[in-house]
Amino acid sequence: MPMDKQIYSRRDDEPHLRDDDLAGKVARYIQYVALVDTTHLNVMAIGRTIILSGSVANEAEVGCVEQAAASVIGVHLVENTVTIRHH
Repeated sequence: MPMDKQIYSRRDDEPHLRDDDLAGKVARYIQYVALVDTTHLNVMAIGRTIILSGSVANEAEVGCVEQAAASVIGVHLVENTVTIRHH
């Protein structure tokens, strides 16, 4: 991972983030803990609801990104529309 990319850290534990700030926090957390290629994954937030879209490599990763997103402090609901990428 390039050093110019921001990674998840404990200072991200702010519980009152919303919208783009929360989406960024969730995206960083997924990259940090899920060990999933997030190149084709999109994270959007409306208020405290996270919407996951795009694609990942397999069914296990679909559940993994949803579980990671749901575990982020400040997230109240996750809508997962992620599909499996067909090679």
